[in-house]
Amino acid sequence: MNKNDLKEIATGLIDTFHQAGKESIDLYNEGLKIEIKKDNSPVSNGDLRVNQLITEKILELTPNIDIVSEETVDISKKNKSKIFWLIDPIDGTKEYIAGKDEYTLNAALVINTKPVIGLVGVPKKNRLFFSYSPGESFLIENNIIKKINCKKRQPKGKIVALSSVIKPSNMILNKLKDHKVTSIVKMASSYKFCVIATGEFDIYAASERANEWDYAAGHAVAENAGAIIKTLDDKPFLYGKEDYKNPSLLIKRSENLND
Repeated sequence: MNKNDLKEIATGLIDTFHQAGKESIDLYNEGLKIEIKKDNSPVSNGDLRVNQLITEKILELTPNIDIVSEETVDISKKNKSKIFWLIDPIDGTKEYIAGKDEYTLNAALVINTKPVIGLVGVPKKNRLFFSYSPGESFLIENNIIKKINCKKRQPKGKIVALSSVIKPSNMILNKLKDHKVTSIVKMASSYKFCVIATGEFDIYAASERANEWDYAAGHAVAENAGAIIKTLDDKPFLYGKEDYKNPSLLIKRSENLND
């Protein structure tokens, strides 16, 4: 697939993401139906409806490419695909159920271990991020599309990290200290990747956690906007592992976080 093909696929999903985001809010307002999955995590009818909408559109756009979704994947089957979609219909289901605003809708196309296309919807913040190639990451907000490029938006000398927990481990705190972080903000879901892509925040570090579908869409948005994404031990962060498990993660807005 060339760049124009990837652009056509990515932009072809935008209306579906808007619709799915709206329906996620409507279903929450009506009162969610919640079940507990085998891994003891919750799933709602909102997750399942968003998954249905995104999956159906992807099948229409790319009928011959495998789809791996959090809500339908069989973990016992090893992933052997080189080109495949990763869908996390709602990342941050607990946030969603609690009525908070940082949950996200996610889809990414992985080609040869790299997420190339990424879409991340943030319905309650009225933001939709999408990307399809290096240098081609965008934010749709208030019906305006603008290119994003990781340009620093914090004051010079202020380096703000993101964390998925209130109190990061000592290992993570030490890694952030190495990068002269001045403050840490807790944030849920793949939204963290996106606000590094916009330059609103500077860095995120995490030990091994979650699965490939939790990260891939945000990864594409951030890396294509110019962010540096590796493991904590400075190895490439790759996708297509047989068990879908994520290694550790370090996302930096740029090499020099004061630039």
